[in-house]
Amino acid sequence: MSNLNGAYYGPSIPPPSKSYHRHGRGSSCNPCSCLFGCLCNCIFQIIFTILIVLGVIALVLWLVLRPNKVNFYVTDATLTQFDYSTTNNTLYYDLALNMTIRNPNKRIGIYYDSIEARGMYQGQRFASQNLERFYQGHKNTSYLHPVFKGQNLVLLGDREKTNYNNEKNLGIYEMEMKLYMRIRLKIGWIKTHKIKPKIECDFKVPLESSGRSVNFEVARCHLDW
Repeated sequence: MSNLNGAYYGPSIPPPSKSYHRHGRGSSCNPCSCLFGCLCNCIFQIIFTILIVLGVIALVLWLVLRPNKVNFYVTDATLTQFDYSTTNNTLYYDLALNMTIRNPNKRIGIYYDSIEARGMYQGQRFASQNLERFYQGHKNTSYLHPVFKGQNLVLLGDREKTNYNNEKNLGIYEMEMKLYMRIRLKIGWIKTHKIKPKIECDFKVPLESSGRSVNFEVARCHLDW
């Protein structure tokens, strides 16, 4: 092969590629957007941590205290008068009740700061009485003795009057008593804020003057917030 003076006759060599850098694009972040995202993330983590801590505290308190429901009962009732006058829509009554309150909790005491007992007949209140305040200790049974005696205006409709006459003939009346209370719980040296539960008790009571020998059936009350 003859000398070709160093010339190259092979395939053409492509020119080197040029790279361009565009400012303001790519993975760069706007400072305001980054700050807002970090702030939201921190707030979320703080709230999540607080919820976890509160949940653990609630679980520990429940495991330690093991709270049980306080039970209310109407154990006895004496009705010596229950007369309704359709002339002036007045109810004349004399009703005495015996109640028990059982606190089964080992570590929770209860302050009964106020108790209002209301006598109800067919949805109408006919009497009320404020009972004495007291403190109930752990695993303790307390006793209440509401007494309703007097007369009061009670407006009964035709159906309620018919029910009253039927119960008068039977000598047994269906009644209801409600307790409106303000209580505080005592857990060790801690006292909670006031709670306002409402207790409802439905019971049947015979009129003593009816001459019927009917035993009173113990009524268990229920909580109605």
